Amino acid sequence: MTIKWVQVDPLIMNGEPFCHATRLTVRNLLEMRAAGLAPDRMISEHPELRTVGIAEAFRYAAEHRDRYREFFGADGSLRGPGFGSAAAARLPEHLRELVGIVTDRPQPVA
Repeated sequence: MTIKWVQVDPLIMNGEPFCHATRLTVRNLLEMRAAGLAPDRMISEHPELRTVGIAEAFRYAAEHRDRYREFFGADGSLRGPGFGSAAAARLPEHLRELVGIVTDRPQPVA
């Protein structure tokens, strides 16, 4: 079964995009990130969240930049901490490659 991690339903959360099986909107997650909460802390405070769900919410925001423009920095990346490289290793590959999802990529050795 494929899960759609970010859902939009006009009858739920006033039509605001939300994370699967939660009452947390994409905007809620972006607000937490902008306030300095890393994804692991979001999960500890909201155990109904899943790592891939958070990453998909960040991807959704990047795809709908006009709607969430206040959460993007001048360089075009999301404000606040993203996934560390260890946590990102558990994400599907298509999410690991998105700019702003992983914020502490190891630097190549020269």
